[in-house]
Amino acid sequence: MRKLECFKAYDIRGKIPEDLNEALAYQIGLAFVAQTNAKKVVVGYDIRLESEGLALALIKGITEAGAEVVNIGLCGTEEVYFATFHQQTDGGIMVTASHNPKGYNGMKLVANGAKPISGDSGLKDIERRVLDQITLKESGLSALPQTQKTGQVQKHPDKTAYIEHILTYVDLAALKPLKLVMNAGNGSAAAVMQAIAQRLPFDCAFIHDTPDGHFPHGVPNPLLPENRAATTAAVIEHQADLGIAWDGDFDRCFLFDDQGNFIEGYYLVGLLAETLLAKNPGEKIIHDPRLTWNTIDLVKAAGGIPVQSKTGHAFIKERMRLEDAIYGGEMSAHHYFRDFAYCDSGMIPWLLIAELMSKTGKKLSELVAERMQVYPCSGELNYTVNNLPHVLDAIMQHFQPQSPQLDTTDGISLDFGDWRMNIRASNTEPLLRLNVESKANPALVEQKVTEIECLIKANLN
Repeated sequence: MRKLECFKAYDIRGKIPEDLNEALAYQIGLAFVAQTNAKKVVVGYDIRLESEGLALALIKGITEAGAEVVNIGLCGTEEVYFATFHQQTDGGIMVTASHNPKGYNGMKLVANGAKPISGDSGLKDIERRVLDQITLKESGLSALPQTQKTGQVQKHPDKTAYIEHILTYVDLAALKPLKLVMNAGNGSAAAVMQAIAQRLPFDCAFIHDTPDGHFPHGVPNPLLPENRAATTAAVIEHQADLGIAWDGDFDRCFLFDDQGNFIEGYYLVGLLAETLLAKNPGEKIIHDPRLTWNTIDLVKAAGGIPVQSKTGHAFIKERMRLEDAIYGGEMSAHHYFRDFAYCDSGMIPWLLIAELMSKTGKKLSELVAERMQVYPCSGELNYTVNNLPHVLDAIMQHFQPQSPQLDTTDGISLDFGDWRMNIRASNTEPLLRLNVESKANPALVEQKVTEIECLIKANLN
């Protein structure tokens, strides 16, 4: 069966030009309109060298299929989400490969209300339509109705409404003159972070703030330890209170404390949940199954209701809508907000943390130190494995005699009382992902990681 390599579980992503190119982007535009019956579609693109060309080809397909386009230009993924729900369009497409290496690009698709379009909610159907269109073209036939009127393109690069909305999440009067380091990674965050900073009492030091698709300082992906050094160094140099770094399309932000230490995303989920529950007691908070104890503990203590969901933005957003949850957080630095159409934002989280620091007078290191001691964790560890089911079965057999509590919401979660683990196959890469946490016993975390790694290596093939 014919397949397009760039169509993934959650989005479109692949190498340029063999997996994704302008000809295919045009076909995706046609198929998107045919699948969604959209009359108006938002399109934006990131700083990658091919992104604007792909966006223009995509727009050509959308308009030739009869729909109007709101072209918001160079932006972050969340700006497409915002424009889609704020302007009440029928859908939106962001051209981005997020944190992937140079030479890759892709698209994130949403329907009306910024609802995600993923594999089980229309993306496979769009792929099928694209393949049908390609087959027709190869046969010398047109995929377009002959009487279709070409849609108009409206350029709308103004970010004012988006920035005004982002600032509603914090009490501006409560903010103190903190010193911040902001690292855009030469990605798309620069314009927005600077515009927001102008409205706030912070003393900001901007680094790598020139948008540049050549990525002179490396592809912006602060999850990689080697990409954190510049932010750490700048925090120390400027004696900053907080460091913030973004990935390429800035739907994720990563925080550093006043010593330049990278803060594991797991602890920020609990902190953000606690902050939002202080303003909205009794609400539901969605979390993923990888690391859970700290989040559950803080949510319950703050009077909220923790709800577990399968990992991945489409699953989190769907569960948030189902539960009417105020916030959802993943340890991978995706943070979702009900008032942001249940979408993820890389700008709201750091503002909430800066507000919390301002109100409490505490450093970020102080806010997370106790939680890191109470629930130490391994962080996410990745392993390349050929036979994933075989490895997972071997791990289950090894630990079964200890009678752990089993949860299969996403992969395998085993709870032993004093420690727990989650191991799951990546949805996007041929990797096995492991997370281990304990109750106030970092040595036990290290011991169990070593034990599980030995099992993985013994069952690689």
